[in-house]
Amino acid sequence: MRKSLALCLLLSALLVVPFQTAAEMKPLVIVNKAINKLALIRDGRIEAVYPVATGMNAGLTPEGMFTVTVKAENPYYRKKGIPGGAPNNPLGTRWIGFNARGTDGRIYGVHGTNNPASIGGYVSQGCVRMHNRDVEHLYERVPIGARVLILRSNESFYAIAKRYGAVQ
Repeated sequence: MRKSLALCLLLSALLVVPFQTAAEMKPLVIVNKAINKLALIRDGRIEAVYPVATGMNAGLTPEGMFTVTVKAENPYYRKKGIPGGAPNNPLGTRWIGFNARGTDGRIYGVHGTNNPASIGGYVSQGCVRMHNRDVEHLYERVPIGARVLILRSNESFYAIAKRYGAVQ
């Protein structure tokens, strides 16, 4: 009798606790500074991997788990007053800002570039640079509120994503 009651309680608890399916999970963006690559994890699988550029030194591109707070098409480059869409705009065609180091998503971000030869290198002041076509693809798939994980690791993207519950 006790076992039956315990089983009933367990089953009823499971019925009221919602679970998250792969389709309900917010995307996770993983940036691995060890290899300068970015992976997009969506719907419980690695959807794409792109080459990126990160900070000139290890401390410039912040490491940790962040949240996408701002998105912009053809972003304005405030530091030098360069309008969005201008050929000399170093932010390229898209900005995906995240809240690193207590900022609001307007200081650190994943963005395009007007210097595609820089991709793969350690060249930025802290942001993550991508080819414009790649950041445009990412931009369409990453909503405000998505997580951005930046780290330096020798693990595979799958192992990292699994540790953070982004893949099944």
